[in-house]
Amino acid sequence: MIADALRFIRFSHTIFALPFALGSMAVAAGGFPGWRICALILLAMVCARTAAMVFNRLADWEIDRRNPRTAGRHRLLPKPAAIVLLAVSSTGFVGTTRFINPLCFWLSPMAIGIVFLYSLTKRFTHFSHFFLGLALSVAPVGAWLAVRGHFDLAPLALALAVLLWVAGFDIIYATQDREFDRAEGLHSLVVKMGVARSLVVAAALHWLMLAGLAAFGWLAALGGVYFGSLALVAVALIFEQRSARSLDVRGINRAFFQSNAFVSVVFVAAVFLDVALRPR
Repeated sequence: MIADALRFIRFSHTIFALPFALGSMAVAAGGFPGWRICALILLAMVCARTAAMVFNRLADWEIDRRNPRTAGRHRLLPKPAAIVLLAVSSTGFVGTTRFINPLCFWLSPMAIGIVFLYSLTKRFTHFSHFFLGLALSVAPVGAWLAVRGHFDLAPLALALAVLLWVAGFDIIYATQDREFDRAEGLHSLVVKMGVARSLVVAAALHWLMLAGLAAFGWLAALGGVYFGSLALVAVALIFEQRSARSLDVRGINRAFFQSNAFVSVVFVAAVFLDVALRPR
């Protein structure tokens, strides 16, 4: 049951957003902020992402049943159990922020609303990929606010980088469902522009994402370790884009997970190492 629930919410994909939150946390704290705030950030992240994924599954329940690629999702968890999980994770997120600071608590309903919004956007806009990016971009801003309690330019630059990165890889992922989405009247850039032109847009977004990561490094006063790691990020993005051009579903899925997981891990490792090597 637990394994099915984890598959239902694609728990393994938590590795995409979590490292950006942890990197933002480390920069905001100038190192490790302490076990209490770190645990609260992790708990808030897990609750928010679980709520977002369950909401997505419930919103798309009938659509997923008609899509051959996703037809088995609804069998992993009964709908009543999914509704309970949504209520528990949403409440858990808001409740966790209460123990972080007042600003995070008062912004928590807005944050949960943003992560829910994505699931509805493909019904009315071709730019749904950017709303998914917006949903994941909340993570680094929230982690920064958890540590410092106020906004700064650095986490906003990182949030923009995450938004562009996620929008780019979601466009690539959407190439698998082009014909289904078109038949169902669903929206995406792939439906609007075709596969070839959409992949060009995805590549452009990924290069802009690199610029956003560089801007974050500059605003956060990071050093050579961090900026050197951006070359590895670029290689991973090129690999993902080349795999997408093959239009092989298995290749796209493999590149999607491996490349994006690599980008996330390289980013957080570089940030922590760079912060640790700063002169005290």
